[in-house]
Amino acid sequence: MKTVLIAGSAGLIGSESVRFFCEKGFKVLGIDNDMRKYFFGQEASTKWMLKELQSSYKMFKNYDADIRDFASVSRIFREYRSDLVLVVHTAAQPSHDWAAREPFTDFSVNAAGTLNLLEATRQFCPDASFIFTSTNKVYGDTPNRLPLRELATRWEIDPSHTYYKNGIDEMMSIDQTKHSIFGASKVAADIMVQEYGRYFGMKTGIFRGGCLTGPSHAGTELHGFLAYLMKCAVTKREYRIYGYKGKQVRDNIHSFDLVNAFWHFYQAPRTGEVYNMGGSRFSNCSMLEAIKKCEEISGNTIKAVYSETNRIGDHIWWISDVSKFKRHYPDWSLTKTIDDILSEIFSSNKNRWAKERSN
Repeated sequence: MKTVLIAGSAGLIGSESVRFFCEKGFKVLGIDNDMRKYFFGQEASTKWMLKELQSSYKMFKNYDADIRDFASVSRIFREYRSDLVLVVHTAAQPSHDWAAREPFTDFSVNAAGTLNLLEATRQFCPDASFIFTSTNKVYGDTPNRLPLRELATRWEIDPSHTYYKNGIDEMMSIDQTKHSIFGASKVAADIMVQEYGRYFGMKTGIFRGGCLTGPSHAGTELHGFLAYLMKCAVTKREYRIYGYKGKQVRDNIHSFDLVNAFWHFYQAPRTGEVYNMGGSRFSNCSMLEAIKKCEEISGNTIKAVYSETNRIGDHIWWISDVSKFKRHYPDWSLTKTIDDILSEIFSSNKNRWAKERSN
C-alpha cells in the first residue's frame, strides 16, 4: 500500500500532513518523540495532538523514535521499503533563541537528523519523493539590508525595489550574513537535501518557510508567533515584543496551504528544487497589527511589554515571493488570509487554553 512517512508528525506541519494524507487514502507513518516539550517546556508538548491523530485515523501509526538515531530510523524504513512513496520531513529544533543554548543539540537534530532521513530514503526507498521544511533563516539577516521605510504600524520595503510587488525570491544570497546558530544548522540541512537531489538524482523539494502557522500550533514564547500571541490574548498573559518598535513584518502561511503545496510537489516532483514559501502579499502583518487583530477577535486587551533588544538574526521585514512555486504548480494557490488564520486559531483553542489557565 502506498505509504507516507512524516517526521515530526505531531507538530504543526507534521500533524497537518498526517490529516491531509490520511484523508487522501494513504497509509501514514509518523516519527515523533515530543522533543518540543524538551525544547520549550510542558506547555509546548505535542502529546495532545498525537493522541488526537491516533484516535481519528486508523491508517496512522506513530513511532516514538529520535531522528538523530540512524539505527532506529533505518528499522522503520527497512520495514516498509518500496511502499514508501513520500517522506515529509518537518521535525526540527525551530528556535534561533534556543539554539544558542545547546548548539550540539540544535545541529544534531536539524542537520544530522536530516542526513539520517535522507540516507535512509536513499538506501531503502530511493524512488520516494523527499520534502524538507526549511526556513527563511537560511538567508540570515541579509533581508535587513534592504531599503526599508518606517510606516505607522509596520516596516515596508521601498516601493521602487524589485521585491516590493511579490516579496523576496530564492535568488537572495545565503552567504556573508549572520544566520543565528539555528539558521546555520538549517542551512546545512537545506544544502544536503539539495545535494541528495542533484548528486544522487533523488526527488527532493526544499520549502523555505516564513511564519508557518495554524490552529494545531503549540505556540510558546520562543516559537509560534501567532499561536502564542493569541494564547496570550485568551489567557491574559503578558506578551513581550523584541525590538524594531513592534513593526517587524511577517508573512504567515496556514499549515493547510503549505501541506497542499507538498501534495502538488509529490504529484510532479523535481530534483533538488528550492522554494520560498509563505503567505506572501496575500497574508502578512506586523507584530503591532497582529496584536490589534488578536484583541479584536478575542475581546481581550493584550498586555504587551517592549524590549529594545531584538532577537539575533531576526528579520525586520520578510514577505516570501511564491511566484516560482506557482509557475511550477499553477493549480496551487493560497487560501487563508491572516484574519482567517487568527480566527481559526482562536476558535480551535480558546476552550483548551481556558482550561489550562484554570488548572
